Amino acid sequence: TMFPGIADRMSKEISALAPSSMKIKVVAPPERKYSVWIGGSILASLSTFQQFVVSLLELIY
Repeated sequence: TMFPGIADRMSKEISALAPSSMKIKVVAPPERKYSVWIGGSILASLSTFQQFVVSLLELIY
């Protein structure tokens, strides 16, 4: 997600749940805004992708 402050919030919330001896590091690189497109590209390039496509007619019935 690209929500402002998400890395700090996740770090605080996970740290509150984890043992105090555990070091928590949240990595939020700016390139994450392209992750959905990269993932979609990889998914569409798989040879098995067409097997998992659901048409509108299949969805309705």
